[in-house]
Amino acid sequence: MALEHALLVALSERPASGLELTRRFERSLGFFWHATHQQIYRVLARMEADGWVTVEVVTQEGRPDKRVHTPSETGRRVLADWLAEPMPVEAFRSDLAVRLRGASYGDRARLLDHLADTRADHALRLAAYEQMERTQFPDPGSLDDAGRDQWLVLRGGIRLERFWIDWITEYLQAHAKD
Repeated sequence: MALEHALLVALSERPASGLELTRRFERSLGFFWHATHQQIYRVLARMEADGWVTVEVVTQEGRPDKRVHTPSETGRRVLADWLAEPMPVEAFRSDLAVRLRGASYGDRARLLDHLADTRADHALRLAAYEQMERTQFPDPGSLDDAGRDQWLVLRGGIRLERFWIDWITEYLQAHAKD
């Protein structure tokens, strides 16, 4: 997936300025697709030049004009074509997995300390996701298709955090006797 596709999805959900997209990435999309403020602006400019988005300039009192981006017909077609492509199997590339496998060749005690911190970070993220689910999706049965898709992606994030916590816990417990 390219950042362009993530932006087209976000803009299909709600037109936005670059700053608004950056904030949305920090609060939701960024949990599974990271992009910096500079990357978002650079890609938005390219998408505008390629005709994938249209821009409405909104005058603001006491601030610079805001450029609100919306997918164009071309952008909607690009997104639809990309969504229809076969999906490759997600590659599992994990720095953590390599460290765990190589722990016997280094300072396992330090690794276990770092691993406990990593588990705590995943627990915090899990708590944030679960809070988001409670506040943003109190009644999943009443969601429209777009809302259901957002909820299901959040559910995937919850499951992924539980996976990390469970796996790290298993590793820590297996080496607690050491």
